[in-house]
Amino acid sequence: MRTFAIATMMLAIALAAQPCTAGGTRTAGKEAAWTPLINGKDLAGWKKPTGQAIFTVEDGALVGTQTTGKGGDMFTEKEYDNFELRFTYKVVWPANSGVWFRGKYQFDILKYKKPVAFSGTLYCPGKMFITKNLDEKRENRDRWNEGQVYANGDHLILWLNGIKTGECHDKTLKKGPVGIQVHGGGNFKGMKIIIKKMELRPLKPGEGPTEPKPGGPREAVKPK
Repeated sequence: MRTFAIATMMLAIALAAQPCTAGGTRTAGKEAAWTPLINGKDLAGWKKPTGQAIFTVEDGALVGTQTTGKGGDMFTEKEYDNFELRFTYKVVWPANSGVWFRGKYQFDILKYKKPVAFSGTLYCPGKMFITKNLDEKRENRDRWNEGQVYANGDHLILWLNGIKTGECHDKTLKKGPVGIQVHGGGNFKGMKIIIKKMELRPLKPGEGPTEPKPGGPREAVKPK
């Protein structure tokens, strides 16, 4: 009886030490909260695209392109307020694209001349570029790149390949869907934005970001 009691007590201690969600589900830690937005098979979870851009799934990646000079957007069915978003992408240039968040903020993927701005710039309609990445070398032009967004309240941070490209406080948008843009324009016919991974982690108000490691596409590390 004593042996059974000791074993039961040890099991209870072990279970109590495991992290647990509000609903009682055991998780492996903070990383378990990241949710994929792309399933690699179809466009489930996304609304019907607007405009004339073409969105497909090829070799497990979501691909957006345009061949007519007219672009378009595609958004998730769900809306999000406070979150971290990270995605791995590659572009067929020349191109102008981006990842929308909260509906109208955008992690821009582009090479802009006036004013000068490169991928990792924060765009918002009516405000143009809120923050700008001025270093073109932060992006791997013909290889995979990792973008990351932190949006909690009015605090916004963007990273490109683990390097912070912008940080600000802006109250324009509080909530909205995630989206992908294929920009219109005859100069961008045949462009492609290829996203092989996109995942989101909800945040509690005031919760800090998961700092990515610099150097290119890889899993972000847990905060200390």
